Amino acid sequence: MEKIPMTRRGFVALDDELKHLKSYERPAIIRAISEAREHGDLSENAEYHSAREKQSFIEGRIKELEAMISLAEVIDPSKLSGAIKFGATVALVDEDNGEEKTYQIVGESEADIEKNLLNIRSPLARALIGKETGDSVDVTTPGGKRSYEIIAITYQ
Repeated sequence: MEKIPMTRRGFVALDDELKHLKSYERPAIIRAISEAREHGDLSENAEYHSAREKQSFIEGRIKELEAMISLAEVIDPSKLSGAIKFGATVALVDEDNGEEKTYQIVGESEADIEKNLLNIRSPLARALIGKETGDSVDVTTPGGKRSYEIIAITYQ
């Protein structure tokens, strides 16, 4: 299977979520199912069906997290330099309106555009990979075609 690149921060967040689900959520839902069973007829017991549905979701998420963690390739951006690659923090200026933006290129599981964490598989990140400070990139996004100039690249 293909390794999943992620930063240490992203790996820790997944691991923390997995530990929480296993040590808190899973036991709590097992207790809720047990209590719902005590109420009698399961065919008309909404509490029981709701708890079973939540248990299914929790178990699915645990499997998903375990798979991601087992395939994780933790990359330390502070040990990198040069052209843009995974983990780079990139400052851009929109060539159309002069607006400056800064993004860090991260793995899929830790991407959050609200926090300026850009998914490595996004059109913008793919266009930036391999570029240097001063280069221009044209990107076709859902919002239309955009042009950016790279003004700084850092690895933290």
